Amino acid sequence: QLVESGGGMVQAGGSRRLSCVGSGRPLSIYGMGWFRQVPGKERDFVAAISGSGKSTTYYTDSVKGRFTISRDNAKNTVYLQMNSLRPEDTAVYYCAATGSDRYSISYEYDYWGQGTQVTVSS
Repeated sequence: QLVESGGGMVQAGGSRRLSCVGSGRPLSIYGMGWFRQVPGKERDFVAAISGSGKSTTYYTDSVKGRFTISRDNAKNTVYLQMNSLRPEDTAVYYCAATGSDRYSISYEYDYWGQGTQVTVSS
């Protein structure tokens, strides 16, 4: 089970840190991803971090330099630090776990959280 938290409202230019806590299995064995979705659109890849001790990170172009994904294996938690937020970052953010290395592909993920809303006002 994956549970996200940390969403809320923030002004443009602000920051927010999302957390994704896992239970039942160690998240360290999985590649972990963050996706986001707005009403009427597909769920889009945001960031991912590889598993099995490598922790290589991947980002979609629009968030490079602004968002940082990280993991704390001791806490079984994955984070998404979001800085310099923009109104177009407004979405429901989901964390997910995968055994695949196709990190940007949503259907490659096996487990999903319930999502947390992030709203960025201008």
